[in-house]
Amino acid sequence: MKIAVIGGGAAGFFAAISAKTHHPDAEVHLIEKSSKLLSKVLISGGGRCNVTHACFNNTQLSKYYPRGERFLKKAFEQFNVEDTVNWYKAQGVDLKIEDDGRMFPISNDSRSIANALLDQAKILGVIILLNSHVKHISKSTDAFHLNIGDEKFNYDNVIIASGGSPKKSGLSWLEELGHDVVSPVPSLFTFNMPKESITHLMGVSVPKAKLRIRNTKLETSAPLLITHWGMSGPAVLKLSAFGAIDLAALDYTFSVQVNWLDTMNESNLRIEVDNQGLDKEQKKIANRNPFALPSRLWEFLLRKSQISLDKRWIDLSKKELNRLVNTLTNDDYKVDGKTTFKEEFVTAGGVDLNNIEVTSMQSKKLPGVYFCGEVMDIDGVTGGFNFQAAWTTGWIAGKLKSI
Repeated sequence: MKIAVIGGGAAGFFAAISAKTHHPDAEVHLIEKSSKLLSKVLISGGGRCNVTHACFNNTQLSKYYPRGERFLKKAFEQFNVEDTVNWYKAQGVDLKIEDDGRMFPISNDSRSIANALLDQAKILGVIILLNSHVKHISKSTDAFHLNIGDEKFNYDNVIIASGGSPKKSGLSWLEELGHDVVSPVPSLFTFNMPKESITHLMGVSVPKAKLRIRNTKLETSAPLLITHWGMSGPAVLKLSAFGAIDLAALDYTFSVQVNWLDTMNESNLRIEVDNQGLDKEQKKIANRNPFALPSRLWEFLLRKSQISLDKRWIDLSKKELNRLVNTLTNDDYKVDGKTTFKEEFVTAGGVDLNNIEVTSMQSKKLPGVYFCGEVMDIDGVTGGFNFQAAWTTGWIAGKLKSI
């Protein structure tokens, strides 16, 4: 049996390894169009590789995927986070859990992960073809025919792990094979705010803020980072993932509401002011920050509320207090554009999951073809979830189970 795996990324490598593990007598070709293997693995997480996330409940884990939640919940029954941890441990790579749940190799070096995959593929006998662009796939009665460069190769099964594409045209070859493709749009991007002065606070972060996209149902609470172009951090990246399609429809021009105190609303904030006796406080308001906000941000919010930094709490007028309460809990910023991570580009969209049998990753349209990774209409929030989807779908696809 000859098996072609198209794509030399995380999903492709894991599918090839799985195929040789489950079918040791098969000849497995891993076909990569460029000269580089595992590019995203090597550069992700600042070169440390965020392998997965410490979420060991499959139902909870699936909720981190804006597209593919129900599909992956079923898939995780075959290969989940615990299986990922155990697989890498078996290759001599122990993973550690960081405070936010992200998991990295103890070495803090993505090469530990890449080398584990490369070494295992070599041990199992996976044949790697570099600079090999698959130009066309066709099927006859007994084989799949792949045009690679000027040559034609025949295979019994094909696993497609070619990754996401920024444009639908990049997936047209899958449509030609009879598959439905959901138009790709960017996921995981930051918010550009070219007209907002808050960008002068670049580098300031808050441990938890509540963000809501006005006129939508999109909202989240998570750490927030101010950058020289706008806003980033887990809160923004999570919103961008879950709102990928809606925000694309808005052409990335919208208003975002920020509650700098997370879940505290206006009425609770007024109660807190009373409880702390701030209205009787003699200190300058700039020097008495009762909400543990970074000092640069606190001063910025005071100015935005038209309150002098020299004013004392006790001298604060009712109107000024109202403006401050509103700024702290209902702050508003105009977003005009986005910035994507070119190296770690993630898309929403891809092969429609209705075309894929979840227990095998086999195509319902063309038996003998399997899918894994970002080529499918699956994407997760930041934190190791996209890699986990790659390991899970790659492992299942490599089993080559029939529908």
